[in-house]
Amino acid sequence: MVVQSKHFLNTAPSLVLDSLEGLCAINTHLALDPIHRVVYLADQDRSKVALLCGGGSGHEPSHSGFVGQGALTAAVCGNVFASPSAGQVRRAVDLIDNEKGTIIVVKNYTGDVLNFGLAKEEYAARDPEKADRVKFVIVGDDVAVGRTQGNIVGRRGLAGVCLVYKIAGALAQTGAPVDEVYDVAQYVSSRLGTIGVGLDHCHVPGTAVPDTHLGANELEIGLGIHNENGHRRISPVPPLNELIPTLLEMITSTTDRERSFVPFKNDGTDRVVLLVNNLGGLSELELGGIVAEVRRALDKTGIKIMRLLSGSLMTSLNMPGFSITMLLLPAANDTGIPSADLILSLLDDSTNTPGWKWSSRSVPKPLSVSSSLPTATRAKAWSASLKAPDINQFNSAVERACRALITAEPEITRMDSIAGDGDCGLTLKGGATAVLEALSRNSISGNDVLGSVITISRIAEDAMGGTSGALYSIFFSALAQALAKSSSSTATQEVWCTALEAALGRLYTYTRARPPSRTLVDPLAAFIGALSSGLAAAVEAAREAAEGTKDIEAKAGRSAYVDSIKLKAERVADPGAWGVKVVVEALAQ
Repeated sequence: MVVQSKHFLNTAPSLVLDSLEGLCAINTHLALDPIHRVVYLADQDRSKVALLCGGGSGHEPSHSGFVGQGALTAAVCGNVFASPSAGQVRRAVDLIDNEKGTIIVVKNYTGDVLNFGLAKEEYAARDPEKADRVKFVIVGDDVAVGRTQGNIVGRRGLAGVCLVYKIAGALAQTGAPVDEVYDVAQYVSSRLGTIGVGLDHCHVPGTAVPDTHLGANELEIGLGIHNENGHRRISPVPPLNELIPTLLEMITSTTDRERSFVPFKNDGTDRVVLLVNNLGGLSELELGGIVAEVRRALDKTGIKIMRLLSGSLMTSLNMPGFSITMLLLPAANDTGIPSADLILSLLDDSTNTPGWKWSSRSVPKPLSVSSSLPTATRAKAWSASLKAPDINQFNSAVERACRALITAEPEITRMDSIAGDGDCGLTLKGGATAVLEALSRNSISGNDVLGSVITISRIAEDAMGGTSGALYSIFFSALAQALAKSSSSTATQEVWCTALEAALGRLYTYTRARPPSRTLVDPLAAFIGALSSGLAAAVEAAREAAEGTKDIEAKAGRSAYVDSIKLKAERVADPGAWGVKVVVEALAQ
């Protein structure tokens, strides 16, 4: 795979400050010290404990996006993946100085620990009477780094830090003393486990494209949020239902001597807060699928999810990957520690930070496999009175057409990536595959032409979707209506001609496309118009019409939104029209 290395920016050096200015424009509760790149609450309540976090940029919304009431009081931002200096941190501590005390929360990376720690010590040396009012919390939640490897440096800090400062920040908002806020932050930090996985590394603006990217069918488990290599690589990329249990085992295991960082009991009594975090480059569609699979996997283990959060909280620029974080809640009979109810209530408390994601603030409901509403049944409202002249020939023709579409998918997809949105090939392939399955079940057969056409219409609706699915479904539904009116018991060429002409007319009531329009209507209309002269003539007419779309200016369909000059220069046929051509050519073989 090639790392995506193009970015929208003025210059690489100005990107961090530009981004902070944008954040402060969005959130009017914030103020910015541009010299030290500190984002802080403009109207801080100095009677309450303040929380400070920070680190290298490139992990947005962490940490600047979490500055707000009920979370962080300030965030210090270094260059991309580089710790801020001690001077920047000292400035942040001064900006949020208060009556109660300050808690500094950092991810466990050497630069962050040293620079934030140096600032804390310098602050204490300058104001000895305030020394005990500045606390230091180091969060290391990564389970990819085993005990042997991390013997001295410890575990890396990942997305779990977001839960720490959300919970601690909510507690500080109540007016709790600094020692209590510190103790809760430390406890939460000790109960975290996070594992990340990526399809590739990310690209840092202003740097050369890295040569450490993964193969096209390879993923990496345990990679860091600064492009550090991970625990191991896997090829081929497994399906989620195989990958997720492996990742969860790394967090929950109590037998792995290198890990077992969090004291799970694995006896059905464990309760957790689950965070599924987008590392920056995943679509919301994929992330939703990941959340669902994590939920299913945890249900199988008996671990109960008390809260579920998902979204981009701790990213790594444009990294195509995700991380799973679990916060193990205390048991009901645990004493001398924060209760689960307290932790959950603090997590649920409102905050005005743009980085914090919406949640239901409740236990996820059990997964349901069907709606509670009754589903209408599709009754068979026709008799199998219309048969093909040759049943085997009909079935073979349908099979040939489907296999031809499946074979043509890469070429149709290529066309549609130029002339449309890139999904036409896969849409047609999905429909063809479903028709083949119906054919194998005898749901489609020359013994029942009318029923077969209705089945194909439903498949177009259910298996294809989108514009193509709707057009095909309308056309085949209209075709079935016309065939049902035939008095013949055999689907002769004359019967087909009459029914196809009626179906095309009905289709025209739902689309403005008329030949020549550079759409599937062009070869479809050509085929139907010439069918009375024989199948061979109709196929040739359809072929010429499909080829002709290469030189036609689009009047409708997906191509109407594409630069006509580019289309003419590329001489790419309309993908939908090409699909019709493939089908009718296969029917005639």
